[in-house]
Amino acid sequence: MVASTPPRSSWRPRSEVEIIVGTPPGGGQDRPARALMRVLESERLVEVPMRLVNIPGKGGGNAWDALRRRAADPHVLSVSAAPLITNKLMGVTDFDHAALTPIATLYTEYLAFVARPDSRLRTGADFLGSLSRDAGELTIAIATAIGTTNHVALGQIVRHLGGEPKSLKLRVFESALHAVADVVEGCSDAGAVSAVSAVKALEAGALRAFSVSASRRMGGAFADVPTWAEQSIPCVIGQWRGLIGPAGMQPEAAAYWEQVLAAAVATPAWVEGLAENYWTAAYKGGADTRDFLDSEREFLGRVLRELGLAR
Repeated sequence: MVASTPPRSSWRPRSEVEIIVGTPPGGGQDRPARALMRVLESERLVEVPMRLVNIPGKGGGNAWDALRRRAADPHVLSVSAAPLITNKLMGVTDFDHAALTPIATLYTEYLAFVARPDSRLRTGADFLGSLSRDAGELTIAIATAIGTTNHVALGQIVRHLGGEPKSLKLRVFESALHAVADVVEGCSDAGAVSAVSAVKALEAGALRAFSVSASRRMGGAFADVPTWAEQSIPCVIGQWRGLIGPAGMQPEAAAYWEQVLAAAVATPAWVEGLAENYWTAAYKGGADTRDFLDSEREFLGRVLRELGLAR
């Protein structure tokens, strides 16, 4: 057992800590929050009670709106994800990470591309063939918003095939679990979802995965699923998750949370959780996270302009 490192900051939380997440229970922002809270509590890294609040909507935007209203409050945090940036680029909100306090990046979550077992989409080649004929031929389920990583991945694939990414026909859900259910029910032809969200349906035989967006093959339920790179498609992309605080957080409080998270991700419990959830470790502290989010803003802005979603 690796001993937890106590935070060195002089600041400590004195009342209940609230983590606001922008997806429903079980969604892509909810899962890391719950996993993190379990580690923080079991390792006694935080000495006050913690509470999780779900405020879904706008791809997480409703949660970040709530966080923004709590300026300078060091007892409230939220899970960050790509829509924090893309919502502003597309005019859904008027702020992004620069108006908040980035604390850390936790991990990357790669995408699984799935269809029903009785679908004509048996392989990645079948999926690519349909998109080559017409980018709008298939109805594809994604989460949690237009312009998020799932949408970007599909846009990259269509652009590589010489098609028009703006023609993609999408069904968008607040949670990847809802997108998975939509494919299982036959409402969408395929889904592009976070890998872990599809595992139960894959294991039950209700879905089949035909590709993943990782740089190399994933284990477990995806051990036999080829990457897009194996199929000569340049689509290596994942959904990042991190933790972010409100604007105006005191440096001592931000340092406390950064130190707490660095200790949490070093524990065996967190490492085991990464494997169980098909997450790839990608921890960055506050300064590196700010630089990373700035680079993501540039990358996502370029891609969204190609998708016709940003100026």
